Amino acid sequence: MTSLGGAATGMVDWNLAVTTATRLVRPGPEVSRDEARAVVAELREYARTSERHVREFTRMIPEGAAVEDTPVLVVDRAGWVRANVAGFRELLGPLLGRIQDRRGAAPGGAVLGAVGGKVTGVELGMLLSFLASRVLGQYETFAPVTRELPGSAAGGGRLLLVAPNIVHVERELGVVPQDFRMWVCLHEETHRTQFTAVPWLRDHLQGEIQSFLGATEMDPMNLLERLREAAQSLAGARPEGERGEEGRSLVELVQTPEQREVLGRLTAVMSLLEGHADYVMDGVGPEVVPSVAEIREKFQQRRASGAGRLDAALRKLLGLDAKLRQYRDGERFVRAVVDQVGMDGFNRVWTSPNTLPTKAEIARPADWIARVHRKGTGEQA
Repeated sequence: MTSLGGAATGMVDWNLAVTTATRLVRPGPEVSRDEARAVVAELREYARTSERHVREFTRMIPEGAAVEDTPVLVVDRAGWVRANVAGFRELLGPLLGRIQDRRGAAPGGAVLGAVGGKVTGVELGMLLSFLASRVLGQYETFAPVTRELPGSAAGGGRLLLVAPNIVHVERELGVVPQDFRMWVCLHEETHRTQFTAVPWLRDHLQGEIQSFLGATEMDPMNLLERLREAAQSLAGARPEGERGEEGRSLVELVQTPEQREVLGRLTAVMSLLEGHADYVMDGVGPEVVPSVAEIREKFQQRRASGAGRLDAALRKLLGLDAKLRQYRDGERFVRAVVDQVGMDGFNRVWTSPNTLPTKAEIARPADWIARVHRKGTGEQA
């Protein structure tokens, strides 16, 4: 993993997080060695094939060798954990360094930091073990290069496809495996195309995330308590009589006024990215995924139903319910805009940060059209 120095490491024992998550994560579906090889080969093939379909449908062309510099990796659940711990370590390094400096200056701070780092590492590992069996694919925008997981030497991303989870869901839904695998690849390839065809998007998103983290005023111990609450929910071990704050996510609980502004912009961007990917996977679908209508219907039902009370509580706490709304609201925005001004008209959204929709415009696409497509002139905002 990319080193971030001793300060950042002291706040979170990253190696312990990986060890904990890989020990606790549930095993994947049973497959023979030959079946596993066939799934991996097929996912790699579909990932390559989906590039052409996504480009033709979206009319977004990656610049230069951008796609070749962002690899596609087919991983198991443990591989997904390692990749995400590396990503968290890279992204949270500056914030954790500041907190560690503040804590180290206090009496006994160094000792508390060492103990707290191990506790936080275990709890982060517990949360990742929960998520590792649910993610089908992921475009890692801020992926550091590691020995285990190659990435972009230029600081770009990488696309992860989590093979055991894809097999598990296709079996659970009872859909055609080849169709489902292509459908997933279309979604994730759309994310890769978004970042490789829009060169300013990664830096813009990173800047917004760092602004959000930089405005954090919560005391480290309070933040640790929120993480512990999530971990206890996962283990079914909330202390008797402890109520918590039901219905609020970890992100919502750490907001300052400055963070609320940034979070509104981040929510709009993520809704756009997720909704666009859903729109593309269904738009391309009928040509290359014959059973796309059946897959979409069954997958939407699965998204909505969750997996019981514990799953529902954790989804709220971790903000996953908000992510589901992002898929739905973003897809409605994209569909409405494309219906009104066509794909080329929609693609003005990628011109600059100023043409990204606001959170209010995601809910009211006509307002974005009025702002970016000035009436009668075609003038760009």
